[in-house]
Amino acid sequence: MCGIAGLLHPPGAGSVEPGLLAGMSAAITHRGPDGAGMWLSDDRAVGLAHRRLSILDLSDGAAQPMANEDGSVRVTFNGEIYNHVPLRRQLEQAGHRFASDHSDTEVLVHGFEEWGIDGLLERLDGMFAFALWDQAGATLHLARDRMGIKPLYFARIDGAWAFASEIKALLAHPRLVRDVCAPALWHTLSFLTAPAPLTLFEGVFKLPAGHRLGITAAGALAAKRWWRPLPGRTQSPGHVSAAARRDYFVTGIRSRLEAAVASHLAADVPVGAFLSGGIDSSSLVALMSRLAGDRVNTFTVGFSDHTHLNELDWAERVAREFSTRHHVVTLAAPEMEAYLDELIHTQDEPIADWVCIPLHFVSELVRKSGVKVVMVGEGADELFCGYASWMSWLDVHRRAWGPWRRWLPRPLRALAAGLTAPLSWARPDLASRLDILDRAAQPDGELFWGGAVSLWEGQKAALVPDNRAFAGSPAAQALVATGLLPDEWLDPDSAKVPGWVLGGFDHVRPGSDQLTRMAHLDLSLRLPELLLMRVDKIAMASSLEARVPFLDHHLVDFAMDIPQADKVAGGAKDLLKQAVRGLIPDAVIDRPKMGFGAPMAHWLRGGFGAKARAEILSSSLLDRFGFSKKAVAAMIDDHIAGRRDASLPIWVLWNITAWNRRWIGEAPKARGGCCG
Repeated sequence: MCGIAGLLHPPGAGSVEPGLLAGMSAAITHRGPDGAGMWLSDDRAVGLAHRRLSILDLSDGAAQPMANEDGSVRVTFNGEIYNHVPLRRQLEQAGHRFASDHSDTEVLVHGFEEWGIDGLLERLDGMFAFALWDQAGATLHLARDRMGIKPLYFARIDGAWAFASEIKALLAHPRLVRDVCAPALWHTLSFLTAPAPLTLFEGVFKLPAGHRLGITAAGALAAKRWWRPLPGRTQSPGHVSAAARRDYFVTGIRSRLEAAVASHLAADVPVGAFLSGGIDSSSLVALMSRLAGDRVNTFTVGFSDHTHLNELDWAERVAREFSTRHHVVTLAAPEMEAYLDELIHTQDEPIADWVCIPLHFVSELVRKSGVKVVMVGEGADELFCGYASWMSWLDVHRRAWGPWRRWLPRPLRALAAGLTAPLSWARPDLASRLDILDRAAQPDGELFWGGAVSLWEGQKAALVPDNRAFAGSPAAQALVATGLLPDEWLDPDSAKVPGWVLGGFDHVRPGSDQLTRMAHLDLSLRLPELLLMRVDKIAMASSLEARVPFLDHHLVDFAMDIPQADKVAGGAKDLLKQAVRGLIPDAVIDRPKMGFGAPMAHWLRGGFGAKARAEILSSSLLDRFGFSKKAVAAMIDDHIAGRRDASLPIWVLWNITAWNRRWIGEAPKARGGCCG
């Protein structure tokens, strides 16, 4: 795990300044405190930088940027390639000579020589973001792993292209103009973060999961989606009994999870695990204990001021079961508030998920213990329907959505939809249900928008009576032609985001069941840009590598091929529960799911609520984009008084206003493009 950065200057756009590139690298020192490297082409048209967190092959021979034998291919790489050993063997048999002892990075340069960029990517098992300069093809290749575990950002600055693992490295470039991307802000109000390739910074983009981007020496772009989470990649159990089908799926999940954990243990430093005492983390700890050959270090976080939310006892029980070296940290509201300024700096752009707060404290606990790598359980809920809310959405889809769409004429649906904005705000407890009317009235409307929605369109309309200020992005418009960005995402209508994703899915996998469609949507949007980015940014701020075995693509492919009827026949997460029964205690499997969270609703009714209210309402962002301060204040006041739970939209608003204050500044700026 590391940090990368770099520049490409087309003819006429100047040349790479070594000091500037070094400054970009220094901005992400936390991602790689163990070493730094930099390479510039002879004509200084291309510069690559690397920050090293030594995990695999700790020798100097594994330092980056790394080159092939003749220096015609160079790479700067962040992540882990779990199948680098067999790939290296194949490449050596093909005549390639490796210089490092067992670096996984080196398979990238030789693999590119042998197979080309697409052939290389399809062979990789791992988490990665890399930039590879091909001298012969005069092209810089940027690539992000299938699931989006590792981030990669890019921007055009004064005619040159810049890229980095974090936005703060791009912000180190003095000629990057800082401003708000208006449509990204609109979508963040719903999805807690901006959908890739948008970011909240105008002109700064994130490469979507499973995509690659080629930038020629002349500065031209060519993008391709090289992978997406789809059913149809594994063998079906065929026409067998229900019991045989169940056994096939349970056995397949267990074997693939075991293989994933085994591959993710590869490291020349100790590997620990975050442990909540739930099914996902407990299963990882159990398998690690079997495979690691040493006692596993486990880490848990709790709350000293809201002990009813703690899973400390369950984590302790699992730790005792597998004889781990267990570490615990607790926090309360004062620690939370003291961390908030650092949180905004760490995130670069809002990831408005309050899980980031306990995640920071447990990551710091790991860092202080000397462990550099941890396993995390992200992805299991999306693959195996682990959310109770998903079961509710499936029920609504079966009972109401289908009949409503089939039997009620569109004019009547549209008439009912017109009532959703005022009613959803008057009855926020019914907001998601009322907004269904609005979505059903649209010919391509979608019931499910993802596992976490802060504000539906009707609720946003109550907060922003006129949303025209959110339309368009001069910088983002330039990306539309590449296929990276749908043009309709530049409109202030967040329904178009899930609509476009699921429309594309339905085109390539028509007739898929609703649960598979839901999984595809969350694996494409919420998982990579919210859940995985909160892990990457918060953990890496503590110089900690987080690995995600449940997102091994062999397990993902298998899970995507399990039909809805089989996946939830016994309730939420049923097949995964059966797959790990006998591996972890039955009591852990059968207890109610709590989920990893924080008592933000309570904190916002304490001293932090008044502070957040003042900071939100004083922000120039609200004036600039036409928010009704009266409506925003009423929402916050209703929450503080206990009349409704508006903690999620308040937290989103606090994040975006704090972000604006930290990174943009309160003085309004004229909008303009940096990518034209």
